[in-house]
Amino acid sequence: MKLKLSALALTAAITFAAPAQAQTEIQWWHSMGGALGEWVNDLAKDFNASQKDYRIVPTFKGSYDESMTAAIAAFRAGNAPDILQVFEVGTATMMASKGAIVPVAKVMTDAGYKFDPNVYVPAVAGYYTAPNGQMLSFPFNSSTPVFHYNKDAFKAAGLDPEKPPTTWPEVALAAAKLKASGHKCPFTTSWISWTQLESFSAWHNVLYATKNNGFGGLDTRLAFNTPLHVRHIENLANMAKSGLFVYKGRNNAADATFVSGECAMATGSSALYGSVVRNGKFAYGIGTLPYYPDVPGAPQNTVIGGASLWVMSGKKPAEYKGVAAFFNYLSKPEVAAASHQRTGYLPVTKASFELTDKAGFYKKNPGTDVSVTQMIRKTTDKSRGVRLGNFVQIRTIIDEELEGVWSGKKEPKEALDNAVKRGNEQLERFEKANKS
Repeated sequence: MKLKLSALALTAAITFAAPAQAQTEIQWWHSMGGALGEWVNDLAKDFNASQKDYRIVPTFKGSYDESMTAAIAAFRAGNAPDILQVFEVGTATMMASKGAIVPVAKVMTDAGYKFDPNVYVPAVAGYYTAPNGQMLSFPFNSSTPVFHYNKDAFKAAGLDPEKPPTTWPEVALAAAKLKASGHKCPFTTSWISWTQLESFSAWHNVLYATKNNGFGGLDTRLAFNTPLHVRHIENLANMAKSGLFVYKGRNNAADATFVSGECAMATGSSALYGSVVRNGKFAYGIGTLPYYPDVPGAPQNTVIGGASLWVMSGKKPAEYKGVAAFFNYLSKPEVAAASHQRTGYLPVTKASFELTDKAGFYKKNPGTDVSVTQMIRKTTDKSRGVRLGNFVQIRTIIDEELEGVWSGKKEPKEALDNAVKRGNEQLERFEKANKS
């Protein structure tokens, strides 16, 4: 009897000592710092707590450019992450990377999830969809340019804090009043190419590049040196000379100057919302992107920014199941709605937009629906978005040429003509390298 009991006790001890089934780790490389980095970490933490099979491990890999470069090197070395966050200008490059990625639609259906691209906001999902209709990446943090303004500065300058300028002539007039009231930086902008050329073109229903801005083929060429584009850059140059527009640097460098209160008005990503709400010390307003009222068809719609999540190839089946489970979690209306409300990024799905609306969020926070209403308008072939190869290099060229304008060393037409010429060389290179 004693022997039997000892054997049972030994069996029980072995059973309890056996390790629990190990979780499958999913490596996620991203480029979200500050408040947005905290959001990413919270998403991973909440998903990990919601189930026991998978563990998302988010890793900050620097700027979008840096993380993409690191991922390419890692892929060649055979140790790429499972999920890579890629900004929208890298979309054409990722699409051309045959064998490097697995389409998100395939990952989801292979894992047994019902995957319907129609539940996602059309203007967002369409950007990340191949010509055959297959969705290639998950639209994680999509933004669009909006007009940010400091209501306290408006009030001090004698401007109506509840009426942001809606046209470019009105922006110039507001900037002049702000300057007269003592503001040293009445207006600034981040992401020059995205806000002042790419979205500017779509908002006015004119082409940024031929072949429907690159959606119609790799033989696309740049087209942002029209009289309308030249006129706009000339107006900004004149504002710069008068101290009404202050250039604060490339990419999103200008964002911090708005959040600190140094600059009173700024065009930039809708995702600046989270940072202003958290760190701004002033009454804050959001308006639509300005336009020229004499341009027929304006305003049309703005274009997508931000990034999407790409699934890298060469992973184990269990990892792909974990990726699918995570994307399914991110698509839940309550999760997607909370992300939209916290960050200012666009709602990923229609259901998350409706949930946010029904909860009264937009009424309680006026202006937070601007990004959505700018994007959900019906698009045209000229306003669907811009999808170009070597887009990162093209944006750098535009920054270089326009910096000559802001410093007074180049005429606007010369700078735009140069940017088109140099940018087209990049497009030709990409076309040759990716001809099938």
